[in-house]
Amino acid sequence: MLLQLDTMPTAERHGYLQSAIAPRPVCFASTIDKEGNVNLSPFSFFNLFSSAPPVVIFSPSRRVRDNTVKHTLENVLEVPEVVINIADYDMVQQVSLASCEYPKGTSEFAKAGFTPEKAHRVAPPLVKESKIKLECRVLEVKALGTDGGAGNLVICEVLCMHIDDSILDAKGAIDQLKIQHIARLGGDWYCAVNSSNLFKVAKPNTQLGIGIDALPLPIKNSAVLTGNDLGQLANVHEMPVVNPAYTDDRLKNIVQYYAINPDDMDKELHLYAAELLREGKVEAAWQVLLAGSL
Repeated sequence: MLLQLDTMPTAERHGYLQSAIAPRPVCFASTIDKEGNVNLSPFSFFNLFSSAPPVVIFSPSRRVRDNTVKHTLENVLEVPEVVINIADYDMVQQVSLASCEYPKGTSEFAKAGFTPEKAHRVAPPLVKESKIKLECRVLEVKALGTDGGAGNLVICEVLCMHIDDSILDAKGAIDQLKIQHIARLGGDWYCAVNSSNLFKVAKPNTQLGIGIDALPLPIKNSAVLTGNDLGQLANVHEMPVVNPAYTDDRLKNIVQYYAINPDDMDKELHLYAAELLREGKVEAAWQVLLAGSL
């Protein structure tokens, strides 16, 4: 299916984009107007864009149905400060409740059951229940259009962070396994980031990976190994060689049992290597695959 976005109704286009570009972190923004009225609202058009200076951006879009703007946008134009409270799984239902379009002057803190706390450097309050809070100065608000659905980029410099000790590891760093971030998908769908769906991908370092194009053809053209498998194998900085000291009983059994049928042996070696790669054992996977070239 090919979609020509410039000919689609905005609501339909909005639905496809939100479902395709996901998951998106949730910005739970507290703002204040010049009369002291506080607003609290979530936004999934949000992310980190710079560390020096520390800049995050979120976008309170114009409403698709009637082209009106949100109180959050009105507030940051009057008082260019915001607290971005990071939402987690323990508060997701309350966060969603705070997105209701209550009349101006209504406290979403009270409606959604959150506790306001005085910030250190900005006027809007913190959400006490949030485990990570970012006090921000608004650098710029950039309108992307005037029609319903048009975004308004609120470009924020992070002045200070509040981090709950409960999500820190022994070294004082944030422990990804303890946060339980939430993220927005399309429609009513969300996802929770927890230990059951977290995984690591080794970053390429200053030593360049050899690349998939440099893999031996029997490995590169494997009917068993996936693109992810090949990516792991190709992220080594030099082509591995057979290690005579490497021992593995399963590898020995495969070589001995399938010695008379090289094709079957290669398939079994590739299946075993794929298992090792899923466990993050890249060096062992290479030794298994190299055994087939002996």
